[in-house]
Amino acid sequence: MSASSTPDAGAAPADVSTRDRVTRLLLEQGATTAGQLGAALGLSPAAIRRHLDAMLADGDVTAREQAVRGHRGRGRPAKVFGLTDAARVRCGTHHYDNMATAALRWIARTGGSTAVEAFAADQVAALEARCRGAMEDAGADPLARAEALATALTAEGYAANATTIASGGQLCQHHCPVAHVAAEFPQLCEAETTVISRLVGTHVQRLATIAHGDGVCTTHIPTQPGRAQSGKTVSTVRTDR
Repeated sequence: MSASSTPDAGAAPADVSTRDRVTRLLLEQGATTAGQLGAALGLSPAAIRRHLDAMLADGDVTAREQAVRGHRGRGRPAKVFGLTDAARVRCGTHHYDNMATAALRWIARTGGSTAVEAFAADQVAALEARCRGAMEDAGADPLARAEALATALTAEGYAANATTIASGGQLCQHHCPVAHVAAEFPQLCEAETTVISRLVGTHVQRLATIAHGDGVCTTHIPTQPGRAQSGKTVSTVRTDR
């Protein structure tokens, strides 16, 4: 994550860079008109409005009419643009990541790896409880439970999906809210894997993690003994769409 709004996957690199500059300027100066933004960034009125329209559509900025004191001239008042709360939260991501990393380093220095593991387990305990509640009607089959878990994780912001493959099943998480911290403290990933295992009701194997530079967190759920003979199948479900 960067200290700016989330880049649009369909935007050109130059557009993303300009939007980052617009975001930083709005963060530093507060609500600003399109003309002021364009002048500060060296962009034409048409260019700055194109970027602001895209940011409005993505929910990164809001627009309102500029308050005018005294006599107002002809024409409509200028609009002022400001960052939405969601965009402001994203701007502070690195700050929170750095604070969390510093806290875990202190825990590691004072309590050792055991203390870090205990902290990681405590952090995922609430997530486990919420997901377990959402999976009450999933039954006992591990792959069916993986599908229910994917739905629950998506509701938590993990953009997850579950699929059936020849060797069992796969649970994929396309977003990790603690990826930057987990890159240094893999105990967070290990605690999450343990929770996944408990929730699906069988041993699982983590094949890839975003924290280690992979594009997605992938967990393999092996086929259960006797499953192939039973003829029981689990449909593929996409829950990240």
